[in-house]
Amino acid sequence: MIKGLTRQEVMERKKAGQTNFLDDNISKSKKQIIREHVLTYFNFLNLFLAIIIFLTGQYKNMAFLGVIFTNTFIGIYQEFKVKKIIDKLSIVTQSHIKVLREKQELLNTDELVLDDIVYLEAGNQIPADSSVLESHHLEVNESLLTGEADAVIKDRGDEVLAGSYVISGSAIVQVIRTGKDNYSSHIVLEAKKGNRITSEMKNTIEKIIKILSIIIIPIGLLLFRAQYYVNDNLSVAVIKTVAGVIGMIPEGLVLLTSISFVLGVERLAKKKALVQQMEAIESLARIDELCLDKTGTITTGDLKVIDVVTLGNYTKDDIDKIMGSFVYVNDDENATQKALKDYFKKNSEYSFIDEIPFSSERKSHRVNFKEGQFILGAPEFITDDQEIKEKTHYYADEGYRVLLLGEYDAENCLICCALIIIEDVLREDAVETFRFFAKENVSIRVLSGDNPVTVSRICIKAGIKNAHQYVNAMELSDDLDSFSEEIENIHVFGRVKPEQKKYIIESLQKKHVVAMVGDGINDVLAIKQSDCGIAMANGADAAKQAAAIVLVDSQFSGMKDIVREGRTIIGNIEKVSSLYLTKTIYSAVLSLIFGLLGALYPYTPVQLTLISSFAIGIPSFFITLQKNVKVSRDGFLKHVLQTALPCALSVVTQILILLVLRKHHLLENNQYIALSFLVTNLISYFVVYKVSHPFTKLSLFILVVDFVLSFSLILLFPRYLDVSGLFTLNLFHLIIISAISIIIVMAYSKILNRIEIKRGYYE
Repeated sequence: MIKGLTRQEVMERKKAGQTNFLDDNISKSKKQIIREHVLTYFNFLNLFLAIIIFLTGQYKNMAFLGVIFTNTFIGIYQEFKVKKIIDKLSIVTQSHIKVLREKQELLNTDELVLDDIVYLEAGNQIPADSSVLESHHLEVNESLLTGEADAVIKDRGDEVLAGSYVISGSAIVQVIRTGKDNYSSHIVLEAKKGNRITSEMKNTIEKIIKILSIIIIPIGLLLFRAQYYVNDNLSVAVIKTVAGVIGMIPEGLVLLTSISFVLGVERLAKKKALVQQMEAIESLARIDELCLDKTGTITTGDLKVIDVVTLGNYTKDDIDKIMGSFVYVNDDENATQKALKDYFKKNSEYSFIDEIPFSSERKSHRVNFKEGQFILGAPEFITDDQEIKEKTHYYADEGYRVLLLGEYDAENCLICCALIIIEDVLREDAVETFRFFAKENVSIRVLSGDNPVTVSRICIKAGIKNAHQYVNAMELSDDLDSFSEEIENIHVFGRVKPEQKKYIIESLQKKHVVAMVGDGINDVLAIKQSDCGIAMANGADAAKQAAAIVLVDSQFSGMKDIVREGRTIIGNIEKVSSLYLTKTIYSAVLSLIFGLLGALYPYTPVQLTLISSFAIGIPSFFITLQKNVKVSRDGFLKHVLQTALPCALSVVTQILILLVLRKHHLLENNQYIALSFLVTNLISYFVVYKVSHPFTKLSLFILVVDFVLSFSLILLFPRYLDVSGLFTLNLFHLIIISAISIIIVMAYSKILNRIEIKRGYYE
């Protein structure tokens, strides 16, 4: 008799560090959060610039430090807040395993210790390297470790490795390695976390930061040389150079992106979705293909036997006796088994010898009794009998699932006994959910192991667009190029094998952003392959661990809110990024031009701090609270530059016009500086106006108040902001300059738009 560990033995192993704990928590530690927000390249650069200004005695121009400290504090506070939520939510989706100690217990997988006795069953991901003590037709998929999708049969004495998962049968195993001692622990961690999703947006911003970090020093030195040459005053040269450098730093952009992702995790958590990879939020926002299994999404997952059609010489009583023994030979509790047990009452008419459990590969379950051998499964996997095929098609056309019960005679020939007709229970909210995705231009593809005709009929009832376009996946080509062409217009796939689900996802990814929703072990490969894998919390452990997002309440209808939230988050980041990149572009270009020309740089740090705070920082905060935002599918950088580039070029053009007027003595020096600041501030608010659409009464009110407050500060503190030159200009000149600024912006926007159309960007 197999005995588990005692409490004393467990404690000894814990003290010896022989536990299965691995530090793979999806949330960061508090130290890591603080370090990531404080110890950044641009924080150090800003601090260095502040020290230089301090040495000049121009303390007012150190105001930009206030923005830096505020950004850092907000970032740390928000991540702490969300960490608390995620840590609580993670408990709900932790993987558990049956363990025999002094009694049978259900433990978290990281609570296992060396030599623990573990019960494995279909759907379990193997938590630690173990040796098989007893095997009941155990079949394991090791694809997460080896890449091979074929099932491996494991007998007594064989090893099963952490990261692989059970696809059929059951076993009792003993843990032989734990934690970091497991075979290729880093592979196991990847198996748990699924494919690392990449974020186009974060990658683009990181590239921008990398480029800026390279060019900012040489441009800064060039600008300093020019300003010192023009003024012959070290203090003024330092102030002007610092203004150019801090203008190039998109100090809030990195913060905004990370905070938006973090807040996205919080928002989705409130929608009962646990985000295990933050980058999944962007993928979720951009999806245009959603693949899913039928069970648990279109249907409730509950099944009901509605009829038994006897065949040959078998009577209803015969079938009741056979099935009353057949369905009770093991403790499997999947939906089909439950429906069969609800219909057929248990009896002891037949004496069990052994079985070959059901698997998604065979689509059948075979049991050997003393009185005979029987098989139950999908008819097309069991027999080629034409009459059976016709009857199966008839019921499938009506939207029912069909199981065939057969008996093997002495010569091992199959005798068909009965057809068992089963009905899927459609979800009440299915029609409304799929209507939402149709409106959002998200195409639905259903990947099911059931009869394609049956699945198609159910999908039509659920309102899935193009559900009449179905195929039996068994008939698809094995050649991947041909495979891609064959599936292009297919929306319902029946009799799909796990590896085919992966191929379908892979083929669609050539042209689309693809999400996969699943809950079974047969969905794991597809979930890992997709751009955004989503699993149900009540599904198989392996599916949850491979997914980027887990639906905690296992309600597919929640996908509406989740996709909507994802699009809102990413759409708002795209909008606000235009504000930050506009300043970065015009500051970099002007710093380079003025460095080369040897002309007086028009800004001071305190002026750019006002613009950063009122024309960028405050509006960006309120823009991120907007709802119902559409996401561009043209690509992050291209979409952002459509606003940022024309506005930045407008600032550059206008400043150069003012410089020419100053060179020809049409403007005094203080007027030139004041007008440069005024024009830049005005165009910055034009950017805010463009990205704030569609306006609500509240957002319009906030924008007006912010605008009025900003210009009130200019009027109240002109000497502090170095804009006293404005008061030597008449109102007519100010109106003309402002009008020219807006005309230049609109002209650049039209020119860039025409260039894009000619290049076929919108085709």
